[in-house]
Amino acid sequence: MARRALPTTAAAFATAAALLLTACGGGDDSSSDDIKGADSGSSSPSASASSAAPGVKRPVIKLPSSFQLTFANWTSSDPVEQAVLNDGKEQLRAGYEAIIENDPDSKDRAFYDTKNGFLQSQQWIRTYTDKNLTVIGKLPVFDPKVTLSKDKAAASLSYCTDESKASTKNRKTGEVKGNPAGTDPEVLYVISMGKNAQGVWQAVSAHSERGGCAQ
Repeated sequence: MARRALPTTAAAFATAAALLLTACGGGDDSSSDDIKGADSGSSSPSASASSAAPGVKRPVIKLPSSFQLTFANWTSSDPVEQAVLNDGKEQLRAGYEAIIENDPDSKDRAFYDTKNGFLQSQQWIRTYTDKNLTVIGKLPVFDPKVTLSKDKAAASLSYCTDESKASTKNRKTGEVKGNPAGTDPEVLYVISMGKNAQGVWQAVSAHSERGGCAQ
């Protein structure tokens, strides 16, 4: 797997924005909107994810067919990098599950976050739940890159998403909204991750940049 030259320590991401918050007016200086999107349709974690830390009981994350989150080229020949990819994928899926289930206190999402990371996640989730919004459509996740610290105890995971076919839906009115015209649909995310005592890679913090995938 090719790697970007990214910082690798948790401290390097102390000022990062809440995950996937660019579209909700927080943490980034990109354009504001209310969109984000979806999973592969699977109702359970992948086999690779569950085997990343043997003996650890992972949450069963369920996403409806109305929200299709897909992951392209989510593999690495390096087993440590693959473990980061596996847990990073499930962390993202758990976040959308929390939005769809209207649950900012999601235990599934908390499983894949550090304490501080989960505080960021809750802020992101509430940008939807406080507005009575859920997510629908398709959200491809692609171009993953993993950079490990020298001791392999910390990592940064970057990836891109394409929001062009993802929308929000108001739970009460049924109103559906996508990105405003002229908004770049691709967003770059860089996630700081650390491995806990059980061997699970958890998100410490995240930074997002709309249009950053073209760099």
